[in-house]
Amino acid sequence: METNNLMASKKILVVDDDPDIREIIMMVLESEGFSVSGLDNGNAVVNTVQQTLPDIVLLDVQLGDRDGRDICRELKEQPSTQAIPIMIISASHGWHALREKSCNADDFLAKSFDITELVEHVKRLAA
Repeated sequence: METNNLMASKKILVVDDDPDIREIIMMVLESEGFSVSGLDNGNAVVNTVQQTLPDIVLLDVQLGDRDGRDICRELKEQPSTQAIPIMIISASHGWHALREKSCNADDFLAKSFDITELVEHVKRLAA
């Protein structure tokens, strides 16, 4: 029960332009007790993060309007948002494949991921 109280105090922002993936991630994390919100485009991410200061951001690399790595870099360069853990989600199956365009993300999860794996990654970032 204590764990769920801790998780309920954690706000997570899920950014993915695929509505099915975004909704699944949100439902899974809400069922674990997190407070979750979502965005479907990259242009609103920086302002939303600055205004709401989520505890964790899950960020897809390939958004329709922006590259998630650019958004990640922008958030990590700003003093008000640089400490917020960011987990990159990508169809690319290796963090090393994204290294050339590094963004200082805190974690990486390859699509398609197992729900248990998603929850483990998020709980680690929330701890």
